[in-house]
Amino acid sequence: MKLLVITAIQEFSKDIKLMLKKSDIHIYSYKDVLGFRDLSEVSFESNWFAGEMDESQSIIFFAFVKKQNVDTFFIKADEFNAKQKTMSKIHVIVLNIEKSN
Repeated sequence: MKLLVITAIQEFSKDIKLMLKKSDIHIYSYKDVLGFRDLSEVSFESNWFAGEMDESQSIIFFAFVKKQNVDTFFIKADEFNAKQKTMSKIHVIVLNIEKSN
């Protein structure tokens, strides 16, 4: 059993739900969150908005899944990210579950 954690901007939530379904992951939890990026290290020339703090409406998903389903989801997320013309991407991590009850 693995713990799959997915973060993205709110606009990608429907796409993620479809990818989960196509990866045979039908049980998951999700929560709206406020994403944050500290832009204080970015030069003002490359930061069009010239602000130091960038917040966005984001979403986080959690799912306990089998290894083969994790691999399938990673492939789908990579394909989705490769097609994006925006800087925003779907971020996916997987954690091993040592013990569960």
